[in-house]
Amino acid sequence: MTEKNYTPASAYGMLLLSFLVFVGSIALVFVVKVWAVFGFFLLGFLMPGFFIVDPNSSKVLTLFGEYKGTVKANGFFWANPFYTKKSVSLRARNFDSERLKVNDKLGNPIMISIILVWQVRETFKAAFEVDDYEQFVRVQSDAAVRKLAGAYPYDNLDDEAELTLRSGTNEVNHHLEEELAERLAIAGIQVIEARIGYLAYATEIAGAMLRRQQAAAVVAARQKIVEGAVGMVEMALDQLSKKQVVDLDDERRAAMVSNLMVVLCADKDVAPVVNAGTLHH
Repeated sequence: MTEKNYTPASAYGMLLLSFLVFVGSIALVFVVKVWAVFGFFLLGFLMPGFFIVDPNSSKVLTLFGEYKGTVKANGFFWANPFYTKKSVSLRARNFDSERLKVNDKLGNPIMISIILVWQVRETFKAAFEVDDYEQFVRVQSDAAVRKLAGAYPYDNLDDEAELTLRSGTNEVNHHLEEELAERLAIAGIQVIEARIGYLAYATEIAGAMLRRQQAAAVVAARQKIVEGAVGMVEMALDQLSKKQVVDLDDERRAAMVSNLMVVLCADKDVAPVVNAGTLHH
């Protein structure tokens, strides 16, 4: 079965009738008590039929276990007093999951949580296909987070073109939305947005991974510095040779290259040494 709309009667006419029955029953108490009792009994029968539907809310109606329909229109209504009326909110809701410790694709323990925006679209499925649709959202969100974390590495320290949880934000969030939409469809729930809310290495390896990232950054920076220094040394030797500023043999050229590389690649300022003699003295 699927959701079907139910249009109940307006409650204002029945409210007027209930008021007249109440007044008549009060008047009959002093005249014919039997009819007064019947009037109060009728009033008690009519009262459970009144109900209110607020904006972005709904009432799921059942009669002795049989689904009759869903009232989504806003207002004050009256329906069969034997109907069971279950409220199902149609408002968009936020769900901020707990931070879970899971393993990423490489087996590293990480802490991760998600932020989910969802709302009920199919009231029949939300009311009858699952036991508690709010609890269903929580449990399935945790399951989706664990599956997502196992599908991607946290970070890529080898400069490869592999998608990661930290760098591939749009692709990873899109994958998360698709996973949650598939899981929550059974409960008639639409996923409006899903994204990673918190992501970090677990405390037991956070320090080691930070040092690894710093080392990788230092190596990458050094590589760029060396590449630039080699280019500058090559340019300097070419300019000296073209302008014939100095005639360098192989030994002096090697010494100049060594000195320039030290100056260009050093972490600290280089202290110059003035050689007043020859190269060998």
